[in-house]
Amino acid sequence: MESASQDINLNSPNKGLLADAMTDVPVDNAARGAAPEGLTLAEEEELRAELAKVEEEIGTLRQVLAAKERHCGELKRKLGLTPLDGLKQNLSKSWHDVQVSNAYVKTSEKLGEWNDKVTQSDFYKKTQETLSQAGQKTSAALSNVGSVISRKLGDMRNSATFKSFEDRVGTIKSRVVGSRENSTDGLHSPSGAGDKPPHDNAPF
Repeated sequence: MESASQDINLNSPNKGLLADAMTDVPVDNAARGAAPEGLTLAEEEELRAELAKVEEEIGTLRQVLAAKERHCGELKRKLGLTPLDGLKQNLSKSWHDVQVSNAYVKTSEKLGEWNDKVTQSDFYKKTQETLSQAGQKTSAALSNVGSVISRKLGDMRNSATFKSFEDRVGTIKSRVVGSRENSTDGLHSPSGAGDKPPHDNAPF
């Protein structure tokens, strides 16, 4: 396990510890791959140096970004902001960005133009007129149906059958009401004594 703790930095004075496993092999352009067409060796070296520098800057920026994100999370935690609040804020900002974007504005304008063209077209106007006429005809038909039903009900009330039925209902009602009045009278005066209260025959 001591080999795991060995320093493997190539600039370290201890780099010779790996000499048994590796032999020094000179690296030339052929080993690195041929230079891209149209580039001199000096240009390639310059581009490689610039690439290494940019990659190093990217790594530094990633570390800075990670530190900033940690700091941002701590501030939100101290303020009591939840991830849901952050999500709402991000969605709101994203929607605002969409609304002010050129694509959204152009799409809205196009839809407005299409709407104007459709509503001004002959086909749309004819369809609207047809629907309006159909609605009027439907209303008239429903009104006629209501009138016919009312007339039929009126005719039924004046018919002999309905009058006979009405007379029977009236007769039954008078019998029911009459018998109820008779039974009510009997309850008030069971002994035929009228409205006189019964005498109290109790000895005390």
